[in-house]
Amino acid sequence: MSPYADAWTAVRGRPWRFLLSAWPWRSLVYLLSAVPIGIGVLSVLAAMFVLGLTVVGLLLLVSIPLVTTVLAELERARLRLVFPQPSDGRRPTLRERLRTWRTLPVAWPEIGYAVLLATVWWLVDVLVLSVAVTTPLVLLLAPVLVRYAPVEVFGWRIESTGEAAFAVAAGVVALAAAAYLMTALASAQAALTRLLLDPPEARLVAAVTELRRSRAGLVDAFEAERRRIERDLHDGAQQRLVALTMTLGRAELELAEGPALDLVTQAHSLAEEALEDLRATVRGIHPQVLTDHGLGPAIHELAARSPVPVDTDLHLPGQRLPARVETAAYFLVSEALTNIARHSGARSAQVHAWVADDALTVIVVDDGHGGADPSRGTGLAGLAARIDAVDGVLDISSPPGGPTHVRMTCPISQ
Repeated sequence: MSPYADAWTAVRGRPWRFLLSAWPWRSLVYLLSAVPIGIGVLSVLAAMFVLGLTVVGLLLLVSIPLVTTVLAELERARLRLVFPQPSDGRRPTLRERLRTWRTLPVAWPEIGYAVLLATVWWLVDVLVLSVAVTTPLVLLLAPVLVRYAPVEVFGWRIESTGEAAFAVAAGVVALAAAAYLMTALASAQAALTRLLLDPPEARLVAAVTELRRSRAGLVDAFEAERRRIERDLHDGAQQRLVALTMTLGRAELELAEGPALDLVTQAHSLAEEALEDLRATVRGIHPQVLTDHGLGPAIHELAARSPVPVDTDLHLPGQRLPARVETAAYFLVSEALTNIARHSGARSAQVHAWVADDALTVIVVDDGHGGADPSRGTGLAGLAARIDAVDGVLDISSPPGGPTHVRMTCPISQ
């Protein structure tokens, strides 16, 4: 396994590691393969333009984008000789591109690359290879060649055995220089090829995909940390508060009437209130019913605890949804029902949820006076950020006088 990720990184690395690696040989193959491809493309394009003077030739000219599409796929494959990249499986295959090439806009960068390869690059490669390969080879073979005739390399005439021995040393240096020259040229050509054949839109899509993958990882890490905090509170602080309330309860039974009993009774009541607040906090961090039974039962529990009557209409699949999607939907319903109870003056509410077209949709509706505004700190702004983190969309419709609709749509294929 090479310690370098690509040819250009190898050129800038340690010389001995670069010279002993496969990158000079891969670069040589890259440059050599460009010569027959460039000649072939030049022949095809020349034939098309010559025949373009006829009616049949005009039809051939229309197919130039097809030729450049095939060439672009071939060049993307050749790029892996210099810039290996793991395949992410999202690039369309050559067969798919050929099937749809008539419906796609003309890819002018691909046409420009074909012209560049056919007119300039293969000629440059021939010139560089003729010098980079033949010069070290002649110098290294000088002791053998000088027996038959003098050898001349760039004005240096080698006639004696001593000069031939010196030429071998010079040949080793020339071979190392040729390796650097070929690899640098291959890296430059490959970089320009990638720039022309991978348009900014494709690089932007790749960057957005990577950003989404990274954001999903952060959401998962945050969710795992929330669950750890929930377990610590449930198994630690909550258990100690339970033990405290039981101890205070036993103390009430042991004490006689008086100021001490009143203080213990008051402490017992405060401890029970603190325990109830802690339980509500634990449920808010991550409800156990959501973890154990899924989104449907968790929404039913929220509806049962709501002081405002809530009707539920849930059409959810039997299998569990992705954890991050379930969590976002749960807190949407929780925050919406809390706002309904505190601010809306509603007499009733409904929660609807279903899965269709590989997406989860959740709607919370109430008959209150409306006017819900995320900018007023109602918690809806935080919900929007949470839903956006899972590539979902939050829509809020709350005109003055009502009704209020809070709708979440989130893809479930992560």
